[in-house]
Amino acid sequence: MFGFLQQRRRQRLRAQPVPREWREIIGRNLKFFRRLSEKDQAELLGHVQVFLSEKRFEGCAGLVVTDEMCITIATQACLLLLHRKSDYFPQLLTILVYPSAYQVEDRQPVGANIWEEGLTSRLGETGRRMGSMVLAWDAVKVGAADPSDGRNVVFHEFAHQLDFEDYASDGVPALTTRAQQLSWGAVMRVEFASLRAAEETGIPTLLDTYGARNPAEFFAVATEAFFERPRALRARHPKLYAELQRYFQQDPVEYSAEPIAS
Repeated sequence: MFGFLQQRRRQRLRAQPVPREWREIIGRNLKFFRRLSEKDQAELLGHVQVFLSEKRFEGCAGLVVTDEMCITIATQACLLLLHRKSDYFPQLLTILVYPSAYQVEDRQPVGANIWEEGLTSRLGETGRRMGSMVLAWDAVKVGAADPSDGRNVVFHEFAHQLDFEDYASDGVPALTTRAQQLSWGAVMRVEFASLRAAEETGIPTLLDTYGARNPAEFFAVATEAFFERPRALRARHPKLYAELQRYFQQDPVEYSAEPIAS
């Protein structure tokens, strides 16, 4: 019964008129939006209505959260939901926004069984048991302003939330069929191993070598590239692109601002 009522509520939210101010913010901050078809724009705005109704935003370090911040973050997050049946990142309740990079206590491996403790700067983070996400607003703005640099902290962190939907953090989101699971695993193992080898040898890569840390980070980094550098990813990693295209059920080449290689 609760699920039925929730779906009806979400349906009503998606059908509501979108405030003009929202459209102005999206048009100003998110260049990809105007490249979408009218149908996709309408679907995305409907998702944003639901997202903003269900998630709570909180400012940190004295930051006052504004509509611009909420809408800019929500629209990028909901682009990952386009064309797919979604439960709107069900394990995420709260988004904490810092004005800029923030520091946390961290432990980093420096050798066999040796760890170094200290402060480290971060632009964003989320966790399967956190129920929350942390984002640095200046990093969000930079990622939104340059939609083809291959780096976007919102795409990265919300990819982690998609990964959590099957109650694991292993770089494998909730896939619908056994065949898709097998295909995904075969491709991702090869691509992850290739990125780790590139990091170890210093070979330049399209994918951020941060993704070589573990499969979960690989999926997040690959998601950034899929939405920001789709033409390059399709050309240089066609099997990886095909798996992501099958999962996300969209082709970002159609609306990408990425320059066309000569």
